[in-house]
Amino acid sequence: MISRMSSATKIVVLLGILFVGFAGDLRGANISTVAGTGQGGNNGDQGDATHVHVTQPFGVEIGPDGALYVTEVGNHRIMRVDRKTNQLTTIVGTGKAGYLGNRQEATHAVLREPYELRFAKNGDIYFVEMKNHIVRKIEALTNTVRLVAGIGTAGFGGDGGAATAAALNNPHSIALDEQGFLYIADIGNHRIRRVNLVTGIIDTVAGTGEKKLPTNGSLARGNAMLGPRALCHDKGVLWIALREGHSVWRLNLASGRLQHVAGTGEKGFTGDNGAPLQATFNGPKGIAVGPQGRLFVVDTENQAIRMIDLKQNMISTVCGYGPQGRGPGGDGADARKSQMGRPHGICIDANGVVYVGDTMNHRVRFFTAPNATEK
Repeated sequence: MISRMSSATKIVVLLGILFVGFAGDLRGANISTVAGTGQGGNNGDQGDATHVHVTQPFGVEIGPDGALYVTEVGNHRIMRVDRKTNQLTTIVGTGKAGYLGNRQEATHAVLREPYELRFAKNGDIYFVEMKNHIVRKIEALTNTVRLVAGIGTAGFGGDGGAATAAALNNPHSIALDEQGFLYIADIGNHRIRRVNLVTGIIDTVAGTGEKKLPTNGSLARGNAMLGPRALCHDKGVLWIALREGHSVWRLNLASGRLQHVAGTGEKGFTGDNGAPLQATFNGPKGIAVGPQGRLFVVDTENQAIRMIDLKQNMISTVCGYGPQGRGPGGDGADARKSQMGRPHGICIDANGVVYVGDTMNHRVRFFTAPNATEK
């Protein structure tokens, strides 16, 4: 955890850890802020993480070095938070919007709305820029930025050819698997695209461009995919949250088949403590796998984080309390009683600590997942 916490914050975290020690207990752990001031703007690119403005954080990810990495949409940067010292540094982006820096040092690159990032096994950082309609990476060995996919303008085309000559349309989320493939949520095209990182070739693995829900149990290729907004990969499975489709799906990468996991497809905020397929979401925009295989979904327009326990076939709200709960409040209290401001990105560390990009509150916040210590 963060070593430079105040005494009050340390007590909050300890209480949160104590709360989750009860098997089957869904009492929420307390929520706190790890980065950001709650204000937008740009007051510098380094310093104590809770003293530097982090304007509209979206993606969050734990790096192989144990640090927390944050994509800052409002200032077009990617930041690193050392969780031992609580010091924040900017690793790419100048604070201005644009498209520059391919084959240049990361600190000189100019980005436009970086939404999410992922780490490859070799330490390379892949990141997606929604409004540049591209995916780029920072090479770990050289700290140089390279283009991976997209041409810099919106469109659709290029399947079967080089990813760097293909057109994407508002890509939002990315995922990497163990086989050397990069998956892109090409939301404007209602498709999931895949890049072979060895050959550089791109293709479509799900979606046809048609705006309708997929068919449960069918092959993903050639099947409709309504607004795939968030992706995460875990053990041969690509988990998918559909923004316009208000639902969660599972793509078995070996078989290529889709399974409907949660959400009726209708907009709403219902179903807690019941079967996930009977629940409703409103524009989910983040997804991650946590301890014991539990799935965490950022239910963005409901200002909430939902947890799907696949073994128990149950869904619950573990942070936030629904659409009426939009606001900045709640630090130091039960996460389920906190307000949120259109949260987006999410990640969970090995100890079950959940980090969320609380976007319109200009903060990255964290709490401990229920039952994180359960074996």
